[in-house]
Amino acid sequence: MTQLEVLYRYENHPGEAAMFALGNMREVYGVRRIQLSEEWKTIRVEYDATRLSRPMVLQLLRRAGIQVVEELPLIPPQEAVPAVPEAAPAKKQDL
Repeated sequence: MTQLEVLYRYENHPGEAAMFALGNMREVYGVRRIQLSEEWKTIRVEYDATRLSRPMVLQLLRRAGIQVVEELPLIPPQEAVPAVPEAAPAKKQDL
């Protein structure tokens, strides 16, 4: 079993029928968990990659009535770290 997650941004908050369909989507063999964030307008789906693929998950969401706008990366982009110049080698001191 290979567990994967995919994160999508949706356009409008799902209505009652779409929320009911999302509840039924959890019964699809391979879908493990569905998390909806109203604040960020995102939906995260954890699924079994041996049973489903990303396009299949997207199709299930659209059939449920979710207006998916885009797929988002799970790891946010990292800021470039400025290169730190190497320190000069320490001088040997004679005692």
